[in-house]
Amino acid sequence: MKKAIENIAAFCKKIFGYGIFVTLFAGGLTFFGYLVAFIIGGETAGEICTFIYKQIIPIIIYATNIMILLGIFAMYLAGEYALTPEKKKK
Repeated sequence: MKKAIENIAAFCKKIFGYGIFVTLFAGGLTFFGYLVAFIIGGETAGEICTFIYKQIIPIIIYATNIMILLGIFAMYLAGEYALTPEKKKK
């Protein structure tokens, strides 16, 4: 049973890693959308920025939240404790 839980945790960590990478990359790409809008200017730029803000950013935020929950779940399954003080033996 413990081996199955470790395998599930490892799988969740892998999905978490790739998912966070994709969402960070997508968030970075929005910069280029805003940059293109800045270069174009005018009403078209406003439409591009509005599209990015209302259509793309919410999807990125939801996907990132799901990936974070998956990462926390994987840490819980693996028995890892992040940001907790540990007593070190001298």
